[in-house]
Amino acid sequence: MTFDEIIDRRGTHCAKWDMMQPIYGVSPEDGLAMWVADMDFRPPQAVQDALQAVLDHGVYGYFGDDSAYRAAICWWMEHRHGWQVDPAHISTTHGLVNAVGLCLHTWTAPGDGVMLFTPVYHAFARTIHAAGRKVVECPMVENDGLYQMDLQAADALVDDRTRMVILCSPHNPGGRVWTLNELRDLAAFCARHDLLLVSDEIHHDLVMPGHKHIVMPLAAPEHMDRIVMLTAPSKTFNIAGTHCGQVIIPDDRLRAQFTATLGALGISPNSFGLHAVTAAYSPAGAEWADALLAYLDENRRVFDAGVNAIPGLRSMQLQSTYLAWVDFSGTGMDMAEFTARVERDAKIVANHGPSFGTGGASFLRFNLGAPRAVIEDAVVRLQRAFGDLQ
Repeated sequence: MTFDEIIDRRGTHCAKWDMMQPIYGVSPEDGLAMWVADMDFRPPQAVQDALQAVLDHGVYGYFGDDSAYRAAICWWMEHRHGWQVDPAHISTTHGLVNAVGLCLHTWTAPGDGVMLFTPVYHAFARTIHAAGRKVVECPMVENDGLYQMDLQAADALVDDRTRMVILCSPHNPGGRVWTLNELRDLAAFCARHDLLLVSDEIHHDLVMPGHKHIVMPLAAPEHMDRIVMLTAPSKTFNIAGTHCGQVIIPDDRLRAQFTATLGALGISPNSFGLHAVTAAYSPAGAEWADALLAYLDENRRVFDAGVNAIPGLRSMQLQSTYLAWVDFSGTGMDMAEFTARVERDAKIVANHGPSFGTGGASFLRFNLGAPRAVIEDAVVRLQRAFGDLQ
C-alpha cells in the first residue's frame, strides 16, 4: 500500500469520522477529522493476511496456545527496544485504557490519589474519576518549547492517600521522549514516596529521527518492584479496534496481584487481537513501521511549517507520536474564538486542550496520521481561518 491513498472511513462505524458531527457539529462531508488517535491508514499486509486467514477458516472459537503471540512480543521488544522480556511476565487486556482501570482496581482503593503530569492523555483522568479515585494533577513546566516534569512540585502534592503515578511515555499530547535521567528521577521520586509507577508506553515505536525511547524497566531496573509497563501495537499499526494491550510486570509479587484481578473479573483476550499482534510484531511489521515513521516525520514537517507561519500559533516540537499539540495563546483569543475558527471556518475537528488537564487551556491536538494531501489541506484551511493575522 501507499500511505498517500485516501481511504473513505465515513459510514463504517468509525468514531473519528462518524462522530465528528454529533459531537463537534462539523460534517464529515466537507470537514477533516483530526481528533481521535487512530490513523487513516491500513495496517501492514501481514496483519491483513493473518486476519483473512481467520475469516477463511470461518470458526471463531476460544483462542488457545498463545505462545506464538508472546514470542512475537518478546521479539519486538528485544529487536526494537533492546529489552529482553520473559514471556511469562506478559498479561493481556482489552487495550490500555482497560489496563489502566485494572491497575487502579488492583493497587488503589476508592478515595486514593493518582498523580498525573498534566496536560496528559485525557482517558487517564476519566478512568481515575470513574473508579472513584482522586486525580492529583502536577502541571508540567515548559522549557525551550518542551515539557518537563516538575518533581519538586510533585513532592509537595503527595499525601498519605497518594498511591500511584501514571506516566505517559512517550508523552501524549506534548510528544516528549523522556530522557534516561528524567525516567530515573521519576522512578526515584516514586520510591521516595512509596508509589507504584504505571508507565503507559503505547507510542513507544513512533519516535522521530534523532530521538530514542527507553522503556521504563531498562531505565530504572533497581526499582522494578514498583514498575508496571503498559504497551500495545495499537498506535504503531493502527489496530486499536482489536482492543489488545499488554501489561508487562517483571516483579513476581506485583504480577501475582494483577493476575488475580484478571481472574476475578473474568478478563480474557480477543482472538482477533492476538492474531493481529502476532502478525504485526514481525520483520514485515518492522519494515512497515519504518516506512510509516518516515512518512509521519514528513507530515510533521509540513504541518509544523504551515502552522508556525501563522502569527500567534505554535506547534510544540514533536519528538514522538503523530499528535501535534498547537498553542493558540499568541493570538490573544480566548478558547471559544480560536476553536470556532478551527471548527466553523476551517472545518477541522481537533481535540480540545482542556480535556488533557491543567495546562491545556490554550491548545488543540491535531492528528497527523493521515495521507499527506489531508495534512496539506489542513494547513491551507488553518491559514485561511486565521488569515487576518497574517
